[in-house]
Amino acid sequence: MAQNWTPNSWRNMPIQQVPDYPDAAALEATEARLAKFPPLVFAGEARRLKASLAKVAEGQGFLLQGGDCAESFAEHGADTIRDFFRAFLQMAVVLTFGAQQPVVKVGRIAGQFAKPRSSNIETQNGVSLPSYRGDIINGIEFTEEARVPNPERQIMAYRQSAATLNLLRAFAMGGYANLENVHQWMLGFVKDSPQAERYRKLADRISETMDFMKAIGISAENHPGLRETDFFTSHEALLLGYEQALTRVDSTSGDWYATSGHMIWIGDRTRQPDHAHIEYCRGIKNPIGLKCGPSLTGEGLLELIDLLNPANEAGRLTLICRFGHDKVAEHLPRLIRAVEREGKKVVWSCDPMHGNTITLNNYKTRPFERILSEVESFFQIHRAEGTHPGGVHIEMTGNDVTECTGGARALSGADLGDRYHTHCDPRLNADQALELAFLLAERMKTGRDEKRMVVNG
Repeated sequence: MAQNWTPNSWRNMPIQQVPDYPDAAALEATEARLAKFPPLVFAGEARRLKASLAKVAEGQGFLLQGGDCAESFAEHGADTIRDFFRAFLQMAVVLTFGAQQPVVKVGRIAGQFAKPRSSNIETQNGVSLPSYRGDIINGIEFTEEARVPNPERQIMAYRQSAATLNLLRAFAMGGYANLENVHQWMLGFVKDSPQAERYRKLADRISETMDFMKAIGISAENHPGLRETDFFTSHEALLLGYEQALTRVDSTSGDWYATSGHMIWIGDRTRQPDHAHIEYCRGIKNPIGLKCGPSLTGEGLLELIDLLNPANEAGRLTLICRFGHDKVAEHLPRLIRAVEREGKKVVWSCDPMHGNTITLNNYKTRPFERILSEVESFFQIHRAEGTHPGGVHIEMTGNDVTECTGGARALSGADLGDRYHTHCDPRLNADQALELAFLLAERMKTGRDEKRMVVNG
């Protein structure tokens, strides 16, 4: 157990990105109610995720983490969850074949409601109001009433998370994740894609494998692993009062776990070593993510690793690198070398979204070519350093939105207004997300072939 730590010891530390609730008594009462609610996830599930991530840290797997920038109350529905889950599974199948390794599936879902902001104030047409901080805190509507932080929203977020988790578990274990179905959905994408021929080769390989498995008697009927899958949830642990209320002791181990999600991460704006978010996260036993931006030094990263993973346990800590396509070559190598020099066990993951946001036609957007460029640089740098590029962390949706430009369908700035639905940051749509998976799979196959050539002389 972490030294001198309790679930509320973070309250004695400085804190960033905290909302200003006008009614402290109402906030306290809400947190007390949440503390009596059932856990959303269980310690055993979090341990299973940590074991899978340990294999990724050792170069024997790949992490796919993705989902909404910020979940909303208004868009919550079974179809939205189903479409996201389907797109995510399609990506995972493609990456599995590309990496020839297990893919650990972690969604940004069932808890991703709070968002850090660069400014406490938003101004429109000369009117200034508190910034929107996610549906768990205040409303997106630009009115004085909506922007007041309301603790009752935490109860709404909990109930939506519980409903979402219930459906995700049914999809993951009830046959919807059947590999044969997922593959058929993927073939539909390949057929309709402007770059169909480029992807057909990989899709054909998957088809051949599925047919071979059937021929030797391996099917979803007699092998549950083909019709079921492990799917985990994650979110940024920003609203610490909510997290504390859902922090519970595991009856089997006596350890503390955050039961709001299987994995939680610390943002680039809240990773100060002597502040509240690091203090809270160091004491729970869940897998932890740490966003690493351009301002993080090698020594600063090592200090944070020692605080969050003093036992150097594989699978405990995932470093989610977010630099920007034009900065990754400058910053990533020095962090890798610092970590390797000290023998730290981490999962290296690439977030190609947050460093590549631009404004185009008055819309925030992310060009697909910049996203792909950062991922490619991430892979190339790890190969050059002899380390394992362990995963990607993306903001995506299963819906046909027009928020990121580019991709095979060549969305332009003029298209952004057609279906720009995000509550916060631009997301890859389902086609762009699957296209990214195909392109990554090609790179992974190339990397494997190069390694094989070196080994064989």
